[in-house]
Amino acid sequence: MRSVSDHLAAIVARLTPLPPLELPLLEAAGTVLAEEVSASVDLPPFDNSAMDGYAVCASDLATLPVTLPVVADIPAGDLAATGIGPGSAARIMTGAPLPDGADTVVQVEWTDGGAREVRIDRGAPVGTSIRRAGDDVRRGDVVLVAGTPLGAPQIGIAASAGRARLRVRPRPRVVVMSTGDELRDPGTPLAHGQIWDSNSFMLAAAITEAGGVAVRKSFVRDDPDTVKATLDEQLAHADVVITTGGVSMGAYDVVKEVLSRGGEVEFEKVAMRPGKPQGFGLLDGRVPIFTLPGNPVSAYVSFQVFVRPALRYLQGLAPEGLPSVTAVSETPLTGVVGLQQYLRAELTFADGRYRVRPASAQGSHQTAALASASGLIVLPADVAELPAGAEIEVLRLPS
Repeated sequence: MRSVSDHLAAIVARLTPLPPLELPLLEAAGTVLAEEVSASVDLPPFDNSAMDGYAVCASDLATLPVTLPVVADIPAGDLAATGIGPGSAARIMTGAPLPDGADTVVQVEWTDGGAREVRIDRGAPVGTSIRRAGDDVRRGDVVLVAGTPLGAPQIGIAASAGRARLRVRPRPRVVVMSTGDELRDPGTPLAHGQIWDSNSFMLAAAITEAGGVAVRKSFVRDDPDTVKATLDEQLAHADVVITTGGVSMGAYDVVKEVLSRGGEVEFEKVAMRPGKPQGFGLLDGRVPIFTLPGNPVSAYVSFQVFVRPALRYLQGLAPEGLPSVTAVSETPLTGVVGLQQYLRAELTFADGRYRVRPASAQGSHQTAALASASGLIVLPADVAELPAGAEIEVLRLPS
């Protein structure tokens, strides 16, 4: 059997990051930047007020209280070239340009708020409540580097730098197919022997969590021609294809039958539990396909261990899986030598350390325990047992 790390390495070795494209700024949110972004102007581009108040000369505040005539009103966005001299004040709003001659701003709470003249009761040294041009970013400074995931703050700084469009690696479009004659969509009646399809919904949600764009394909019949036609149809608009079911050793494992014909997909037994039967290849020589087991927990764990890192790599990021922590096990743990196990568990944090307790149900079909889990205990393949109190790696599940 192939180890987990070897199987992931073999997958990544066959992947190529998605080609960059240029998107409008808001459409770039959730993608990964493929260029360097520099500021075209100083940020802020001019000296401005950090408070609603009065722009004055600090020298006029030597003796307090003092009353000064208000010679101008300066709102944010004011285009007029305004200046003041000693012995006068300008009423100014937050973000408005500082008038020539002023060297401090007295916030309105320290005054009587007058419109024609203002009484100032507290002093403000030179520079008080003034945001100087370039005190955030200087013109030409790099504000975002290539490979940066674009969340809200990154979109914000790109907009501040004047960029309306960005060159990015897009979110992968991932088609999810569940196969099986027994499957029906949730909300429809079930006949004896039928079940509602949960895998495609679960994996579509996991794809979204991992930064991809999910396209759910309703269940596909256990018929080789139907499976082949469905796969061919998806190649036109998929960056990745995921199938679940039909990859083990049964008489009706049609996904394996169809994809074995052309040798495009390699099927492996990976030394892990759950999720031993795995398949990966390139459809039409270019579209990655992951054939995951049909049991729901096996499919979910396989996604987090293999597909999530691959989706990151396609976006130009390091092929990393779920974040992990070291936790103290509250119970003894029993491993299976030769298999790396992923145990559903409750992960908590108290008194400065993580603690973990495995769920009582660990069957690959038992999704209730997965739904209530907050972590996956990783039991290495060379561990037979660990006592309570031992430290162990735990993958943190998305919350």
